[in-house]
Amino acid sequence: MAEAFLVAKDLHKSFNDHKAVNGVSFTIGKNEIFGLLGPNGAGKTTTIRMLSTVLEPDVGEVTISGFSTRQQPDKVRSIIGVCPQELALYEELTALDNLTFFGRLVGLNSRETRAQSMANLALMELEQRAKGKVSKFSGGMKRRVNLAIALMGHPKLLFLDEPTVGIDPQSRNKIFETIQGLRTNGMTVLYTTHYMEEADRLCDRVAIMDGGKIVAIDTPRALKAKLGDPDKTTLEDVFLKLTGRSLRD
Repeated sequence: MAEAFLVAKDLHKSFNDHKAVNGVSFTIGKNEIFGLLGPNGAGKTTTIRMLSTVLEPDVGEVTISGFSTRQQPDKVRSIIGVCPQELALYEELTALDNLTFFGRLVGLNSRETRAQSMANLALMELEQRAKGKVSKFSGGMKRRVNLAIALMGHPKLLFLDEPTVGIDPQSRNKIFETIQGLRTNGMTVLYTTHYMEEADRLCDRVAIMDGGKIVAIDTPRALKAKLGDPDKTTLEDVFLKLTGRSLRD
């Protein structure tokens, strides 16, 4: 594997008596697309919040590009981008104004903000809608604006949390192509999804969480091979085998 860009060691996090994350360790290689999968309540969101400096672990350490999330959170924040599942958009502003606002938040000057905003909108094939109000956009367009915002400041590590929820196949395919292009250009990606076929298509390796722990970690093909013929077994088969079929509400 490529050199480790993110290293998570023995992460623990509790909320009152609930142990949300219980001894999670893994690495993400530079330029890797790494999938973090799990049923509802598995601990994925809490893990991502610790990795992205939103929460501090009770126990454990995270380093990203050599910077500690505990001791150097500002350094970490300067090299990461976060695309949340909940749309982080101001609907009454235009797409360009949304990117401009977030560009200034990450410390870009006016010229850099304008240049990156237009480049990111073009990347998402939205440059013709730059001055359109986000409230008038389709769900797929909003998801693409959300991703364009996360790219402001040229992050080295991108956190993508369910980036294709509820969108049309064309927008989903565009997001896939964009992610693969970003990796080709040197970006590292942590990707969470409930769509197993997405993880199989995009991710170099995946970790499956359940009950606050990682229960499996490997390439999608290697995980499928442990269950049967990897050309006939699906990642969903692996997921259900490891986490069970009971509903998680």
